[in-house]
Amino acid sequence: MSRNSFLQTFYKGLIAVGESLQSVLLLAIRLFWGYGFFQSAQGKFKDLPATIAFFENIGIPFAKFNVYAVASIELVGGLLLMIGLVTRLVSIPLMIVMVGAYLTAHLDSVKSIFDDPKTFVKEAPFNYLLACLILFVFGPGKLSLDYVLERLMGSPKR
Repeated sequence: MSRNSFLQTFYKGLIAVGESLQSVLLLAIRLFWGYGFFQSAQGKFKDLPATIAFFENIGIPFAKFNVYAVASIELVGGLLLMIGLVTRLVSIPLMIVMVGAYLTAHLDSVKSIFDDPKTFVKEAPFNYLLACLILFVFGPGKLSLDYVLERLMGSPKR
């Protein structure tokens, strides 16, 4: 076996291992960040007066409505992410909520993104936003209800 052939075989094996772990990684992302969204929603619902006051304090209009909207999106979205159902679709409102969090509660870090990018990426919405973006782009993986439903409906393999 030539050196070039060995490298090709090794590289193909490496790709196969990586591809076999894709669904496991996507499941881990869904479970971890889905549960995070779920917990965040529970916190908002458990102390509605304080959450509404916080939203008012940072200048969010219609604070009561927005607290219910954000908490509902996080609660339902988190549950749907965890089970992998309508993952790409539910990622969209969750990303919108995270952008909203950046533009309100974390506005200073947005304003200083080019001067101090570390502050921007250290904020809580960053990881949630990144997780949702990954799930939107790559989908939920094979360990999801989306995948099972695609197979049952006869959708073509990806």
